[in-house]
Amino acid sequence: MTEQISAAATTGSPPPQRTGIVRIAMASGVGTSLEFYDFAIYGTATTLVLTDTFFRTDDAWFGTFLGLATFAIGFLMAPLGAAGFGWLGDRYGRRFALLLTFIGMGAATVAMGVLPTYAQIGVAAPLLLVVLRMAHGLFRGGETGGAAALAIEHAPDEKRARYGVFVALGSPFGTILANLAFAAVLFLPDSSVASWGWRLPFLAGGIAIVIGIWIRRGVAESPVFQQMVREEGEGLKARRPVADVFRSNWRRVLLAAGVNIGLNSCTFALVTFMMSYATAAAPDGLGLPRQAVVNASTLGLLVHAASNVLGALASDRFGRRPVMFAGALSSLVAALVIFPVAGAGTIGALTAALMLGFATTGLLFGPMYTFFTELFPRDQRQSGMGIAFHLGAVLGGGISPLIANRIVAATGNAVNVGYYLAGTCVLSLVCLMALPETAPRALRRLQLKQAGGALPTDVP
Repeated sequence: MTEQISAAATTGSPPPQRTGIVRIAMASGVGTSLEFYDFAIYGTATTLVLTDTFFRTDDAWFGTFLGLATFAIGFLMAPLGAAGFGWLGDRYGRRFALLLTFIGMGAATVAMGVLPTYAQIGVAAPLLLVVLRMAHGLFRGGETGGAAALAIEHAPDEKRARYGVFVALGSPFGTILANLAFAAVLFLPDSSVASWGWRLPFLAGGIAIVIGIWIRRGVAESPVFQQMVREEGEGLKARRPVADVFRSNWRRVLLAAGVNIGLNSCTFALVTFMMSYATAAAPDGLGLPRQAVVNASTLGLLVHAASNVLGALASDRFGRRPVMFAGALSSLVAALVIFPVAGAGTIGALTAALMLGFATTGLLFGPMYTFFTELFPRDQRQSGMGIAFHLGAVLGGGISPLIANRIVAATGNAVNVGYYLAGTCVLSLVCLMALPETAPRALRRLQLKQAGGALPTDVP
């Protein structure tokens, strides 16, 4: 899977343009930050405010379920977006496709911020909200694979995960920004939050659009795609990357999706469900104050960001599979622990549970974008990575808050949610074992061992 780009490979032509790591970090991270900011503010707004604003029901916990259902709709659309924008990115360039996805995500977010409420237009309000969630999910599906491909294809072979982690960091940073936005809004009187304050975080997405477009316009097309254009010219536009993925690499798509199910189930249970569980009144939840819960979540996400970086750097050195296996196994253990700990009903216990859960999932998530991207050949890369990632996200993060909500409603005990999350981690472990190693240094080390040769000093 390794593409070696050199001047020798393009005799008579200048070498492909590259963008520095700082600009790549900003360009790849800004889109995923907006992606997760959008998802997080919607999830947070649903658990704290939007249930009463858009969904009218006599059962508050069921109203939260309806809000989480619209949250899941965004995930359902993402595989379609991954296929459509992956097709564009693999044929016409990562940079072009990413510009479209970024504008689309931001526009959908801003539109949610100006949407009339149920009290103003009745049932049309939740219907329009669903349409905007679908649009956001569609564009989000194209963002993930494109951002990962752009970042990793700019990276030296030995530092791919170091570049790819900037895409992964968009998750905690975007969610932290969402938490901070709502933390600020919650300083307003409750009546102001319910009437207009909840709109401010959505409208702030418009600022992110302007910043993101400016950053991404200064990034060169990936060197790998530039090389593809040099080698194939107009023939590249005749390719059928999505069809090729399902014809030749369908097994990897399904296995990678399986790996992501466990990660996304645990992550969105922590980000979204835990917020509703912690703030809901007994007997459904812990009845903790909203502001303190948002602060606890933010601390957990900072741990998640640090764990992402640690996992990515370790995977460049030791390989993707062993690091991700450790992350999935520790996430399984954490899933069984976090709800008994949080069940103590104090902010301190909740914070400890969130920090544990986010630390373990970060080890799995840090190398994941890089690993999934390396699984597919360069002419199928954006399509394959995006489809695989978002199929897993639908069956993981898209439905885990819903399932967790219903488990609590049926059993009255959130500890049972941990058993469900642990089961999804088992699936991730099984699928991970069936996939090959992709890290260049780990592959070289394995080849040398199989050949019986001595390891050079630069190969640990």
